[in-house]
Amino acid sequence: MSTFLRVAAWVIALSLVALPVVAVLQGWIGADRWPLRTLRVTGHLERVDEQKLREAVLPHARNGFFAIRLADAQAAVAKLPWVEHAEVRKHWPDVVEVRIVEHRPFARWGDEQLLSEDGDLFPVAGAEVPASLPRFDVDAPAARTADVVELYNEATRMFAPEGLRVREVSLDRRGSWSLLLSNGTRVVVGSQEARLRLARFARLMPNLLARNPRHLARADLRYTNGFALTWGEGQGMGNGESGMAEAQRTARAAHAVAFNRFSTTHSPIPAFPIPHSPIPNPGFQT
Repeated sequence: MSTFLRVAAWVIALSLVALPVVAVLQGWIGADRWPLRTLRVTGHLERVDEQKLREAVLPHARNGFFAIRLADAQAAVAKLPWVEHAEVRKHWPDVVEVRIVEHRPFARWGDEQLLSEDGDLFPVAGAEVPASLPRFDVDAPAARTADVVELYNEATRMFAPEGLRVREVSLDRRGSWSLLLSNGTRVVVGSQEARLRLARFARLMPNLLARNPRHLARADLRYTNGFALTWGEGQGMGNGESGMAEAQRTARAAHAVAFNRFSTTHSPIPAFPIPHSPIPNPGFQT
């Protein structure tokens, strides 16, 4: 037998052995003989939809045990809402195992993203967002995430003794802060000494609310020695969540007055004009 015929015979023999193996690994044959019947999910799932998880894995599992592309299946699972990390494995004879780590939401970050407890931003799309989450409206780079969370945590501790929660934190491109409390009060903090201003206001807020039965719609802290307060027409809402709705009804709010936090007198004369007053005020800061 010539050399050519011997080589041809070996090629044919190897092809007859290799082709079935390739066919099985590519899913051309064998999917029915070695099917994947069981989906095993590990990890504590609270927000990932199990039906959507099955729908993500099924197209890949149809190829059978040997032909399933684990990397593709893993990428499909990782795209599901609330998934922070996913791993997909297979176990003989018919098991697909999916391990999922969920994002733990900490706050809304604008309209299109959520902030996780690990400080990661992920999309809202397709996620059912808990209504109890605070909202952070930040017109600044994502690098300011730590600053926003830090101020939120400090403000939360400051107002907690009065039974109030911080519902919103806003930071504009000029670095000016503002908060919305759970009773509907908007607190304008400004860009300077934000924590010091908040601490002083939180300390005096109980006395302010006790002296005036009306709803405190707005507090402007951008003064050296005082606050500018805007009182609504209705009764104060205390620390109830319904105060947010009340704040929306204060478009006809009473005129703003100022309060000197260091004054020992009870003079009815405002210590400072409102921020937008044409009267010059050297003590007003942004």
